[in-house]
Amino acid sequence: MKLYISTDFEGVAGIVDWDQIMVGSHDYEMGRRLLLGELNAAIDGALQAGAQTILVNDSHSSMRNLDPEQLHGAASLLSGKHKPLYMMEGLDSSFDAIFFLGYHGSIGASHAVLSHSYNPRAIWEARINGEVVGETALNALVAAHYGVPIALVSGDEVTVEEAQRLEPAPHGAIVKRSISRYAAESLHPTLARERIHQAAHDALTMRKPASAPTFPRPTTVELTFLTADMAEMGAWVRGVELVEGNARAVRFGGDDLLDLFRTFVTLVMLTRGLVE
Repeated sequence: MKLYISTDFEGVAGIVDWDQIMVGSHDYEMGRRLLLGELNAAIDGALQAGAQTILVNDSHSSMRNLDPEQLHGAASLLSGKHKPLYMMEGLDSSFDAIFFLGYHGSIGASHAVLSHSYNPRAIWEARINGEVVGETALNALVAAHYGVPIALVSGDEVTVEEAQRLEPAPHGAIVKRSISRYAAESLHPTLARERIHQAAHDALTMRKPASAPTFPRPTTVELTFLTADMAEMGAWVRGVELVEGNARAVRFGGDDLLDLFRTFVTLVMLTRGLVE
């Protein structure tokens, strides 16, 4: 069994503030330890379930949050920028299952810890076929393209609930309860790791999804930005158009899900140039 793990950071137990997850911040080293603990627990559970090859894509911010020396020895690590497929770089049809570890809720979600959708300084809302979505569903476009099931999503309860809207729904591991965007009640790290270990094992055995996520064809993605100039620049990309009646929104669609995801990543990178 070949497993792909995309790691974010905001959904890890004990994480409630940007200061814990950004390079150079006061509590960043503590955050790194918490992330690594949950990841290694997931890898252990997957190995017990029969995984033989594991690729970890360090997907948060700088994409160099994981200490290679401390990572579980059974996994290989994909880290650093620039990655053309961003949080899904390295995935292809040879994989049997996907874990989304430490994920977070969409920017439109109520009471989700550190909620955003790729770029909180540019994207106000993301929709797929009219439904508000976050990074779980956006990244699922790539999983659907390659035909790889999403077996597990871990994070707060809002994130896991959002993931259940995928078809088929992945297994979820809830490690904290959101109070607000900057507060949560978290399991102790030891208990969170035990829960993730068990969930990883179960997700690949008794709850293994039968297929990759499905999307109707054609599929439409709509992004609302914080400012109109971001949308205007986004509409310069071939196939992207401004939404009539909303100067801050753009829309694009089609049958090729990987192409849609690439267009989305391009728009994210363009808008970052306006705010950084």
